[in-house]
Amino acid sequence: MSAVDGDASGTPPDASQSAGQNTGPSTSEPVSHADALRAELVRAARTLGAPDDVHPVLERPRDPSFGDWATNLAMTLAKPLGRKPRDLAEALIAALDTTRVGIKAAEIAGPGFINFRLDPGFQARGLLQILAAPEQWGRHDLGRGERVVVEFVSANPTGPLHVGHGRQAALGDAISTLLEWTGWNVDREFYYNDAGAQIANLAKSTQARVRELGGHALEIPDGGYHGEYIREIAERYVQEHPEDRDGNDLDAMRQFAVAALRHEQDLDLQAFGVKFDTYYLESSLYTDGRVDKTVEALKQSGYTYEENGAVFLRTTAFGDDKDRVMKKSDAKGGDYTYFVPDVAYHVTKWERGYHRAINVQGADHHSTTTRVRAGLQALGIGIPQGYPDYVLHQMVTVMKSGEEVKISKRAGSYVTVRDLIDEVGRDAVRYFYLMRKGDSQLVFDVDLARSQSEENPVYYVQMAHARMCGIFRVGEIDPLSVTPDGVDLGVLSEPAEQELIKQLLDFPAIVKGAAENLEPHRIAGWLLETARTAHTWYHKHHVLGEPEAITRARLVLARATQLGIAAGLRILGLTAPERM
Repeated sequence: MSAVDGDASGTPPDASQSAGQNTGPSTSEPVSHADALRAELVRAARTLGAPDDVHPVLERPRDPSFGDWATNLAMTLAKPLGRKPRDLAEALIAALDTTRVGIKAAEIAGPGFINFRLDPGFQARGLLQILAAPEQWGRHDLGRGERVVVEFVSANPTGPLHVGHGRQAALGDAISTLLEWTGWNVDREFYYNDAGAQIANLAKSTQARVRELGGHALEIPDGGYHGEYIREIAERYVQEHPEDRDGNDLDAMRQFAVAALRHEQDLDLQAFGVKFDTYYLESSLYTDGRVDKTVEALKQSGYTYEENGAVFLRTTAFGDDKDRVMKKSDAKGGDYTYFVPDVAYHVTKWERGYHRAINVQGADHHSTTTRVRAGLQALGIGIPQGYPDYVLHQMVTVMKSGEEVKISKRAGSYVTVRDLIDEVGRDAVRYFYLMRKGDSQLVFDVDLARSQSEENPVYYVQMAHARMCGIFRVGEIDPLSVTPDGVDLGVLSEPAEQELIKQLLDFPAIVKGAAENLEPHRIAGWLLETARTAHTWYHKHHVLGEPEAITRARLVLARATQLGIAAGLRILGLTAPERM
């Protein structure tokens, strides 16, 4: 089961850092039962002499038979208050106003845990918040409208987007949505690396293909690009530039190839349902003089020095294991190294008013984080330490028919995002990318993603939503007509119903924790667990054809489940089908 503040057994590990440690909720947000119980625990603890800064941790027990909530507060206060944990637990229970927070029973377990059981009707009334304002359910105001830029994908325009870019697109888009749900003013940004050696090799590769079309032997340069898409670009170049059939204008071919592949990547992203607010060109950092200005400022900072003809930045002053070359020696070309324009680029983010910036990148960029941050600190322009935030993701392995898929018919050397979308559809690709924590390896099983079975998580989740919709369709009931007015929610007392209610009511805390930790896989996990509890309830208990009081209450639960699952799917950028 998903946890709000953690799990009594210590798992799952990614839930232990979830939000919800405050003694009370924000005044702009609805009060959850966890918030109310936590506040009551604080009040009771203070009557026993606990310090003002006491922060009770509430957990969902792994085994529902232990209750609805558990806390170790008595154990954490035992030493500072000089009392035995179990004695303190008894005192805490006695001091609680259990009626006010809907506690049916409180039991002491083990060395001093307190397990709480809620009154079923009290807990079920939490569904009222979902139906009362479904568009606001799960939303918070943590960001208070402050601006944040999320940069992701940022692929070199040298080929179609590969599956690694796809994982980054899904992560970046979902993180952006999570931040929007929690009150941030988000801009999605794509940084085009349209300068440097790779772009030069792209131009030369296009030139080689153009000359091949003219009857010359194919000579792709070292480090060049061999995919079929280069041949297509060359053919279009010749069609649009008949005056250069011999491929002599390398600069024109560079511009043409970059534009063509930028358009190609835009189509990839469109197929994936990802949109950006801004695009930033690396080349503009040079044409606008920003790179030279940044280098000069770094030299003036006193953190640079020359050695063997190269210019170094003293990154060791900011935690790096060794100093880094900023500019190569003339003997090695005299070029700036790759992190220098990155520093200049992040200065523009700060100057554009983004005092929070998040970069989603592959794990192979790990060393970049230290160098960019060191450069920003060396400039001494007020940028805080730790700017920008980085979310690093691991590689993706694509499996089909039990074997790894390594190449695309069109890209040649790798599998493209479009290949996966064509194989299994956008929703499956997005969910599979997001169902694991970003820094874990991801095996993308094409056969599983295509299957219409309970083993396929995205199918299983969407089927749960469709089943809730089906209840209203079969009963010829407009879901919008379902209200809790005059409904006795206390009849929702079956264990399967209570588990589903708890799962739904956890959603705001899951959203909050996922946003604060930049971990959209928590939403995917919540969706899967909610689908499991919804399917269990659906199979065990009828909604239609029951006594009126039960039917009306269960229609409220079905509607809340429909809305809750749809909200989670929306955060991840997935559709919520009404039929499957």
